[in-house]
Amino acid sequence: MSQLALDLLQPREPTLDNFVAGRNAEALDALRRLARGALAERIVYLWGEDGSGRTHLLAALARAPRAAWWSPDGAPDSPGLTLVDDVHRLDAAAQVALFNRLNAVRARVDAACAVAGPLPPAQLALREDLRTRLAWGLVYQLHALSDAEKTAALAAHAATRGVAVSDDLIPYMLTHLPRDLRTLVAALDALDAYALARRRALTVPLLREWLAGGT
Repeated sequence: MSQLALDLLQPREPTLDNFVAGRNAEALDALRRLARGALAERIVYLWGEDGSGRTHLLAALARAPRAAWWSPDGAPDSPGLTLVDDVHRLDAAAQVALFNRLNAVRARVDAACAVAGPLPPAQLALREDLRTRLAWGLVYQLHALSDAEKTAALAAHAATRGVAVSDDLIPYMLTHLPRDLRTLVAALDALDAYALARRRALTVPLLREWLAGGT
């Protein structure tokens, strides 16, 4: 994929509504309730491989009322929803700060915390007491979408835009473009705009032209 084409992509802002759940429907439902303050458990830990959607989901939660990205320098005993991504990258001081935050969340009813990392709590290279607290609440493994699920999601997205695509276009996109769904959807939107400007159908030859920086 050309750098020019990459630069032109404008992925949609992450929301809970535009997250394609696949096998993650239970986790998505829990996060919806967490965002509304309607989840009984106030600590949620998400884990999964790159591309499984954990960062998308945290960014979507950041749009919720009283939600904010966590800072080790912040007051641990504060209300609201705290969001922590890449927990495995925390240094020693930050681990202590998050330990204190999770203790505070457990102690009050107007605070919550959503944390994400690549491994289940017990396998993280973190303080043992922090690993224990990450497992206090709900723990969900996030599963990356299969190619079939991505194909269905892209086809559905095209249908909502009233766009007809050639049968081989989506399989070609899955093979030749970055594989995360946000990028694929953004590429489909950009290709649609490119096709409209030229009054052409969405086909593999058009995609190749666009990727090559066609004008």
